[in-house]
Amino acid sequence: MKDRISNTNVMSGSHFMQGNMACAEGAIAAGCTFMAGYPITPASEISERLAARLPALRDVDGVFIQMEDEISSLAAVIGASWTGAKAITATSGPGISLMLEHVGYAVGTETPCVIINVQRGGPTTGIPSVELQGDVVQAGRGSHGEYRSIAIAPSSPQEMFDHTVLAFNLAERFRTPVFVLADAFIGHMRETVVIPPADEIKTVDRVIAPDGFNSETDQGFLSEDVAPMPLFGRGFKTHVTSSCHTETGKRNVTDAFALDNFIRKLAGKIDSHRDEIVLVDDKTEGAKIALYAYGTVYRAAVAAVDAAREQGLSVGTFRPITLWPLPDEEIAEMSKHVDAILVLENNLGQMLPYVKAAAECPVHFLEPETLGTLHSIDRIIAKVKEISA
Repeated sequence: MKDRISNTNVMSGSHFMQGNMACAEGAIAAGCTFMAGYPITPASEISERLAARLPALRDVDGVFIQMEDEISSLAAVIGASWTGAKAITATSGPGISLMLEHVGYAVGTETPCVIINVQRGGPTTGIPSVELQGDVVQAGRGSHGEYRSIAIAPSSPQEMFDHTVLAFNLAERFRTPVFVLADAFIGHMRETVVIPPADEIKTVDRVIAPDGFNSETDQGFLSEDVAPMPLFGRGFKTHVTSSCHTETGKRNVTDAFALDNFIRKLAGKIDSHRDEIVLVDDKTEGAKIALYAYGTVYRAAVAAVDAAREQGLSVGTFRPITLWPLPDEEIAEMSKHVDAILVLENNLGQMLPYVKAAAECPVHFLEPETLGTLHSIDRIIAKVKEISA
């Protein structure tokens, strides 16, 4: 399998495209050559698209494998990544729950990969066809232990393309799994998606260990916060284990100091680069009330702002594009120049405690009248008036 895809594989141009299809095309544009997955509504179209596209890519031996379940799907993705492939899987709530052990494994072994979660109603098998932003905290804290996660939330089919490319770039840059937290509405929505020419799409490739690299003797390796990756099948002497290990991969499961170093190194490469990772869209300048919303709900917030301003209400939007790492510094800064924040989520308030902890102004919450549906403009405006009174 080759490391890079050919530019001829990118479907440049303007398309009327479903969000899940745009996600698949974003993966190809980012350089993805491997997908393993298992069918699940509302994410199956991503697998279907890549099952057709990957093996047919020009100049690339792209691979799609339907596995027996979601557990084996992420295991296959991790294995493919260690051969040098940019690898992806896509699923929804119950599938993510099954993958969580391997999420922790990928974090601990510093394996770059992309995990698409097209969220649906839960818990348990829930309802496949109804959107719910129910997996938000799971993406940041789902696996056991102490670690850092990266998760981004698209709000349109265009961003399903753009943010999938971004997810691959972050995964490759920081050698870590990256979540794209989509949802059933965005996944199945059709809008215009503009795919740039291939040479205008910014892609990032992981740093691969040079020939002759030996993790046990190359001392320069020890100082890197994101180490070069010694790939399988290329003659490197390396050891890969999910157990606590040193920078050289040597297993150590008896020493608290080793555990401290292990965790701090994994967390530190994210924490020390949080300004490079975290993205927000802050449109609260001059506003008294900030609507905090992400994903599909952000679209309702934008519509509500337009309607509220027609009624003379001073309202703006604050959208966290990156949900993890938490944009706490950006929330704090925004909260200094608004009177209040109104959090809008299609759940019972998963991000609400985090916003309250970061903000320096009062924080309010409005859930949908019916979970699994978008907030109505009238209810948002009524809540804004209540807060402003």
